Amino acid sequence: MEQPVASDNAGGAARSEPPAAGPVVDLNTVLGKVVAVLFAFRAEDHGITLAELGRRTGLRKGTLHRVARDLVDARLLDRTGDGYRLSSQIFQLGMRASVERGLLEVATPFMEDLYERTHETVHLGVLDGDSVVYVAKIGGHRQAAAPSRIGGRMPLYCTGIGKALLAYSPPELAARVVAAGLGRRTPRTITAPGLLRQQLARIAETGVAFEHEESAIGITCVAAPVLDADDQPIAALSVTGPVTRFQPERHACSVKAAAAGVAATLGRRAALS
Repeated sequence: MEQPVASDNAGGAARSEPPAAGPVVDLNTVLGKVVAVLFAFRAEDHGITLAELGRRTGLRKGTLHRVARDLVDARLLDRTGDGYRLSSQIFQLGMRASVERGLLEVATPFMEDLYERTHETVHLGVLDGDSVVYVAKIGGHRQAAAPSRIGGRMPLYCTGIGKALLAYSPPELAARVVAAGLGRRTPRTITAPGLLRQQLARIAETGVAFEHEESAIGITCVAAPVLDADDQPIAALSVTGPVTRFQPERHACSVKAAAAGVAATLGRRAALS
């Protein structure tokens, strides 16, 4: 998660701005301070110091120390040797979210089938704002060194799952992504809006998205969207492997079938509820 952008001003009102991903926070309130601290943690963090928390949140040291202490008492943060980390209680709360929990329950068997077919890394991702968030990942001992992490975020325009989600989303989202800039992550990242739109049109036509070393050097992937009854994206599945051994085109039908299976199962559950 990206940290909220805000400041803890001494004499005036605290600045409250929407972060790249996360809620708008008002650091004049206790809740705003708590949210700022929790959203300061990123997917790759195993623990961060109080000083780093202060840098990310803009909270004063004394204020931050009190908030962190209260969050530890509430079992939402754990103390580490030199700082803090999110507690397992946060994970348990997240798993109670009905949409993601139901999605994971349904998608996991299909992801396991994909892994058995390919023995490569299988991802499940959802749309969140202008990014893809990875909610599940299955990989073996020889999994590709992909930049994805469970709970981590990646751009829509340069990932297989992201492009699969983007192709089936309202066109306003693609326009917003293009307007924000298509930053180059590798030499093969698509940075031309026209080329991206051509790819998205092709994905919408075929139901399959590909990535060839666009988010990270050395990896390639194939992805397909999980669609609801109105053909809106609920999530997307992908299989990722190293370019030295993985041929994503060979597994396009399997990924597409798995995504359709997840969608059909979710649809049956919804009809019975």
